[in-house]
Amino acid sequence: MNRGMIMALTPLALASIFFFRLPALLLLLVSVVSAVIAEYLYCKLTGKKIPLKDLSGIITGLLLGLSLSPSTPLYAAAAGSVVGIVVGKQLFGGFGRNLLNPALTGRLFIVYAFPGVFSPWKTPFDLTTAATPLGGEPAGYIALFLGNIPGSIGETSALLLLLGGGYLIYKKYANWRIPVSILATVFIISLLAGENPFFHILSGSLLLGSLFMATDPVTSPKSQPGRFVFGVGIGFIVMAMRLWGWLPEGTTFAILGMNLVVPAIDKYLKKTKPKKT
Repeated sequence: MNRGMIMALTPLALASIFFFRLPALLLLLVSVVSAVIAEYLYCKLTGKKIPLKDLSGIITGLLLGLSLSPSTPLYAAAAGSVVGIVVGKQLFGGFGRNLLNPALTGRLFIVYAFPGVFSPWKTPFDLTTAATPLGGEPAGYIALFLGNIPGSIGETSALLLLLGGGYLIYKKYANWRIPVSILATVFIISLLAGENPFFHILSGSLLLGSLFMATDPVTSPKSQPGRFVFGVGIGFIVMAMRLWGWLPEGTTFAILGMNLVVPAIDKYLKKTKPKKT
């Protein structure tokens, strides 16, 4: 499954380097290397088995790097990777036991520990300062779909995000109920609020979070009804923050917030056992 995740993320990583050049390459390298080293050192110091072969540290670094602005300083990316691995993963007991998505834990740390480091947002190719579409920069559907817009380095191309997410769903590495319920909720609330639903779905980190982070089998519910509830909750929080919050984007807060209630969802919506024939 982890090898499949890396395969699905590789086109996004290559596209981010194509769009944002050297800053994207350095961010990805620093995020991945920092995550792997942090995991190795933590396990070495605590006497735990070093889990480098499960590739989860690489995935955490990749996801964190792809969620960052090209303006993010490399020291902030490194710090985010370390916090994501140690606080978001290892302190809970390691891979398979963590409550929070490690990459988003690291991203949230960067947001609060290094305020303003994501700014200025930059345009692809020429890397000039510009607002993101959610921040007020006009963008057509073709630009949103292909990725020629300012934003985090891995969230710009809806086409590659959908292809990668589709691959994960096809291989059953990700459960389709979670992203479908997130996107359906965003679509419905956008319509009710008089907003363009396609703009909200294609903008920001919604697709990256819905397809690659919310679907993490470790930090998402185990039952099928629970996955729908989880997805609806994420979609609602995202739109609440976009429409009434102090930030233009809320995917990180939405997924981490719903990660916290997964134990309750699993308790009250238990996984049904198949009937014996």
